[in-house]
Amino acid sequence: MRDLTDPELERYARHIVLPQVGGVGQRKLKATKVAVIGAGGIGSAVIPALAGAGVGQLTIIDDDVVELGNLHRQPLFRERDEGYSKADLALQFVHRLNRFVEATPVQKRISPENAEELLCSHDLVIDGSDNFATRLAVSDVCVRLGIPLLSAAAVQFQGQVGLFRSKPCYRCFVGDAFDADDCDTCAELGVLGALTGTVGGFAALLAINFIVGVGEDQAGKLHLFDGEKLDWRTIQIPSDPGCKACSSV
Repeated sequence: MRDLTDPELERYARHIVLPQVGGVGQRKLKATKVAVIGAGGIGSAVIPALAGAGVGQLTIIDDDVVELGNLHRQPLFRERDEGYSKADLALQFVHRLNRFVEATPVQKRISPENAEELLCSHDLVIDGSDNFATRLAVSDVCVRLGIPLLSAAAVQFQGQVGLFRSKPCYRCFVGDAFDADDCDTCAELGVLGALTGTVGGFAALLAINFIVGVGEDQAGKLHLFDGEKLDWRTIQIPSDPGCKACSSV
């Protein structure tokens, strides 16, 4: 576990004074490598929170470019960024925020064919992609590699965040009906801009707690947020004995 320099001790002082974190927890954050899939609405909350918290290495995977229709929910970007790579711009943001965080942009669309190569060296994967096919491909690879997966999604006024550690997996939750690429996304259904920040911020908090070891184990729990009622509720995801991804784990 890597030591903290004097400037890092000063930067993270408000973390270190927390009994639940301390120097040990901060060093755990520094030693962790996280892959963030999607630098969109969810990623715009997750990436600043993890970089600010001192997660040592961030891999930001997104093949998209900035469009004006993104800006109501993606505060990583500005109007002048239209047409530029989201992954590259997210890298620049991280470098401006925290020089102690090593960030790597990957301008690729993650798929069943390349997911294992892109994710294999990470300690945690946070998936903020906007379609079921990608989420399931990522989940299947995380199960196969034994990498914890934190999945976060937001559409219309509804958000969900769940941590999965092999069994139950994300496929246990949604089944096999959403493997196609033509499932609805927020582009068709719409999404309230502030909702993605709420869900992404919660996902970042869950990730930090998981890395440091704060609170109860959240694996297998799905946290659901209703943006109209302003209400959180939590459900337990059961393992599917017939799941083609994790039933043999």
